[in-house]
Amino acid sequence: MAILTIDVGGSAIKNGVWSEGKLTTFDAIPTPKDYETFKQNLLEIKERASQEYTITGVGMSMPGAVNTKTRQIEGISAVPYIHHRPIFDELETLLELPLTIENDANCAGICEVEIGAGRQGEHIIFIILGTGVGGSIFIHRKLYKGAHLFGGEFGLMRLMNKRIFSTSGTAVAMAHMFNQKYGTDHTGLAIFEEADSGSERAVLAVDELYENISEGLYNIQVAFDPDTIVIGGGISQRHDIAEQLRTKLFRRLQEERVESVMPKVVRCDYLNDANLIGAALNFENQGR
Repeated sequence: MAILTIDVGGSAIKNGVWSEGKLTTFDAIPTPKDYETFKQNLLEIKERASQEYTITGVGMSMPGAVNTKTRQIEGISAVPYIHHRPIFDELETLLELPLTIENDANCAGICEVEIGAGRQGEHIIFIILGTGVGGSIFIHRKLYKGAHLFGGEFGLMRLMNKRIFSTSGTAVAMAHMFNQKYGTDHTGLAIFEEADSGSERAVLAVDELYENISEGLYNIQVAFDPDTIVIGGGISQRHDIAEQLRTKLFRRLQEERVESVMPKVVRCDYLNDANLIGAALNFENQGR
């Protein structure tokens, strides 16, 4: 069985084919501005994949609150035309194939829980630290979406600095504060590189970022008590990220004398491919 897997983001549509437990990726294309062009792009993606594979279904990863009961995508995102329409039915009719859609963070979490860094866990939190903060929650290895399909929206948590996690716990946020303080025009990557070379001001900025993240992880841990926290997003490319956050999280728990609930903290395995793989695994799990 070959599954066409598609990840729709605000700037690009990534696509590939999942077959016999392996992902073959194709080039990403820019996300169009309107729904008609979007549908035409999907048909072109299907046509290209069908030249090499016998496609039996489509697994899609999309932003927003995906309601599988109403078969619509609620909420808002950077791709406004996908919301509040019968998009499941419309795209199944368009592509003439069975189709599943799930939220992008949930897809990435499904990938990491089923075959990635969270595969040994029972209760797992997957947290994405990218431009903002998001994630997904797995209880007894089953995705928990919440009463309002809002489970895993960790970026809206308020930290002690009175800012939300998304504006405190990312490399983008670190760069913004660093540039305001020093009058520079650094990216997050540049600050990490400066810290690696021994710059005191950059080391302090990175340490503050890790403290903010560990505060968010502390709140997640005492609220959900997972046995495993998987770190995803761009920052997961830092090889020391799990060790740094593990140390700081343990200290926070120890300060409250609850270090016995310390979880396993690990980097994700699949990085940029997690959404595509998770969308395909979600299709398989639905028995489509």
